[in-house]
Amino acid sequence: MLLCFRFGNQSMKRENFTLITDFVFQGFSSFHEQQITLFGVFLALYILTLAGNIIIVTIIRIDHHLQTPMYFFLSMLSISETVYTLVVLPRMLSSLVGMSQPISLAGCAMQMFFFVIFGITNCFLLTAMGYDRYVAICNPLRYMVIMNKRVCTQLVVGACSIGLIVAITQVTSVFRLPFCARKVPHFFCDIRPVMKLSCIDTTVNEILTLIISVLVLVVPMGLVFISYVLIISTILKIASAEGRKKAFATCASHLTVVIVHYGCASIAYLKPKSENTRDQDQLISVTYTVITPLLNPVVYTLRNKEVKDALFRAVGQNFS
Repeated sequence: MLLCFRFGNQSMKRENFTLITDFVFQGFSSFHEQQITLFGVFLALYILTLAGNIIIVTIIRIDHHLQTPMYFFLSMLSISETVYTLVVLPRMLSSLVGMSQPISLAGCAMQMFFFVIFGITNCFLLTAMGYDRYVAICNPLRYMVIMNKRVCTQLVVGACSIGLIVAITQVTSVFRLPFCARKVPHFFCDIRPVMKLSCIDTTVNEILTLIISVLVLVVPMGLVFISYVLIISTILKIASAEGRKKAFATCASHLTVVIVHYGCASIAYLKPKSENTRDQDQLISVTYTVITPLLNPVVYTLRNKEVKDALFRAVGQNFS
């Protein structure tokens, strides 16, 4: 009689399943000949992401011109995305050069836990930034009163709390399953690829994942959409063309990040169970684990005049 492992239970129950103590990532095995090239590309993107987000956090902290609610949220988003990439990318890079090691069930659970926390925190931070833009444009005279330090802190704490609650719920539900296979068809411990290794039917877990995905993606997207409907209607009432252009410019960076972030996450988690192949799923995952975190510093640096001016001031002080 073989054994079945149930994560979180103190005892091991005797079943007709094999004891699984660790997982192995299949990674980018379909692209064996291109793995060194992929390693170079992903390493460069990873370094740029880390450098870009660290620069944004540093500039916002040291430049008094950027001590506003909008840039407070931006710095929190940069910190969250920096940790988000640290959870996934180092192990992915090591697997591309043949240095991948098996990951224990506890290690896989921890990776999934932090991935879910910071992924969802990012979603709700973007929602908070949308609300900030709504107040700034639709109620500018009371902006600093409404978006005071206490409110900003509460919004950030709320985003992190939702991420924590969802992560605990998801990881507990996934790792209570018995596992019969150890090869994860992915490059990190994402929810659906790990559930595919279960010995039993996972319909209940799939329904739970879909409900959570709707709550943490569709609801924030809806709130951002409502915010921008009100923002655009207010902007169109501005008499001067220059005023309208300036108002649109303050929202363009945030809107660009929102569209890419929610778009990629929605494709990954709201699509039917087996609509895409493994390679397609990995391509989508690369977009929201590699490209989206890089998009934040790139967009907010290249499209934001205030951040560019702060960078020039900082560089000028260093060389003076």
